[in-house]
Amino acid sequence: MANEKIKVKNVGIQLYTVRKEMLADATGTLKQLAKIGYKELESARSEKGLYYGLQPKEIKKITEDLGMTLRSGHVHIDKDWDSTVAAAAETGQDYLICSSLPSNGQTVSNYKHVADMFTKAAEDCRKAGMIFGYHNHEYEFEKENGQVLYDVLLDNTDPELVKMEMDLGWAILTGNDPVDYFNRYPGRFPLWHLKDMDKAKQESTEFGKGAIDIKKMLQVADKSGMKYFFVEQEEYAGTAMDSVKHNYNYLQKLSI
Repeated sequence: MANEKIKVKNVGIQLYTVRKEMLADATGTLKQLAKIGYKELESARSEKGLYYGLQPKEIKKITEDLGMTLRSGHVHIDKDWDSTVAAAAETGQDYLICSSLPSNGQTVSNYKHVADMFTKAAEDCRKAGMIFGYHNHEYEFEKENGQVLYDVLLDNTDPELVKMEMDLGWAILTGNDPVDYFNRYPGRFPLWHLKDMDKAKQESTEFGKGAIDIKKMLQVADKSGMKYFFVEQEEYAGTAMDSVKHNYNYLQKLSI
């Protein structure tokens, strides 16, 4: 039927959302997330390493046994980059995402330097069978001489080699329209962080309680080239697990 609405499937989560829980009991927390219904996972650096004290092959097996896929991971480009790439390849993940700007300086020249770093990192990832990407915050949308710094990264990297993980919350909170980016840079955004934002507090909140139109964003997923999205929330009204349950249930009630 032409008017048939599509349900949201393959809901992912960025594990930073449950960072304390993962550090306390990684396996138990993954079991809870699987029980809620989350299917796709993105890891983040922690006090216990890239995989919360688990070895790469361990987390691969645990997630697979739970019917989940470790799809991506947030890392830094630093002195341990080679071992970071090797460990990520062991997990079988598809994407390796630089989680924050690896060089200081809110200037066009620095962002061009970072773009060169990203090109090299992306080549390393490709050799290891993965796709490299970058996750934005809010500061990338600052300007120098009228030039948006985020655009410098996009314009100075190969669109086939360097992808972007659009954090929808930060993009919208800074007054930018993700759809504008999807139109100008089609196919560059295979990954998303899906979050709602409290504008007054300038922080994340549970779906439906903030300023982001979650449904509208999901309706333009094809335009961005989005393959996977990860629910992310850094602050909570109650417990982290209550919030991830709320967010999952909110998505299950949507028809796109």
